[in-house]
Amino acid sequence: MQTAGLVVIKNRKLLLAFSNNKQAFYLPGGKIDAAETAVEGLIREIREELNVELNESGLQYYTHITAPAFGEKTGIIMEQDCFLYDLQETPEPNAEIGVLEYFDIAAYSLQPQQVPGVVMILEKLKKENKID
Repeated sequence: MQTAGLVVIKNRKLLLAFSNNKQAFYLPGGKIDAAETAVEGLIREIREELNVELNESGLQYYTHITAPAFGEKTGIIMEQDCFLYDLQETPEPNAEIGVLEYFDIAAYSLQPQQVPGVVMILEKLKKENKID
């Protein structure tokens, strides 16, 4: 499953979106359609989920994550290209997104549902001293 995720850091915490469908916090973003690049898919998903029009020139490739797809059938693997972005706009949850919150590792560890890909990103950001 090819996906793209948005990495937004404010006050040394990572922005995550709560999926009403999966009942867990994820990186904003989602599945890339067959005819899209990762950047095009990310821009579309963020427009749909957060009512924000990303400036493509502001997206900076950060990392690729391979992890078990949370909430999917066993054995499905998520492949996600992650992009850093300095979000100045105020996002408004839309579609299947319930709320948006900023997390550090300690706060995310208290969540009842922890998404493997999110844990990987949080650990990488912490190791690089980008978040607490």
